[in-house]
Amino acid sequence: MPSFDTVLEPNLVELRNALEQSNKEIATRFDFKGSSARIESSETGKARELSLHADSDFQIGQVKDLLLAKLSKRGVDVRYLDFSAKIEKMGGDKVRLLVPVKMGVDSDTARKIQQSLKQSKLKVQAAIQGDTVRVSGAKRDELQAAIALLRQSVTELPLSFNNFRD
Repeated sequence: MPSFDTVLEPNLVELRNALEQSNKEIATRFDFKGSSARIESSETGKARELSLHADSDFQIGQVKDLLLAKLSKRGVDVRYLDFSAKIEKMGGDKVRLLVPVKMGVDSDTARKIQQSLKQSKLKVQAAIQGDTVRVSGAKRDELQAAIALLRQSVTELPLSFNNFRD
């Protein structure tokens, strides 16, 4: 039975390259001279988080804009980053913004994918398997229609489709 997996996984190599390019540009730019502006990456288990550090709210905005520009140049979708957190004040007039990197389909999105496939009347089945959603059907054409439907219905996340089996 043909099937594919719906996943949410950024290209971590390009993400790291964009971080390194951003830090290099921060080190050479005149308006960041003498400041503590930098971007750090931390990984705990499967979760990955970016920390943007700067001296003021304005500088944190500039660091964020610089990071977004480097990510888009490297072809990394910026929807993988969640900028909804508030800017934290640290000691000595320093600020920090924690930005989690979205990896894996969360349960709410997985249920939304399942519901949209059921409501579409396509002859496919969706099964939630951890942080992926496996979609299987009798015909390859039905699976391709399901991919097109998911790209239209779930626009807030950059879903990717892999492990296509015939």
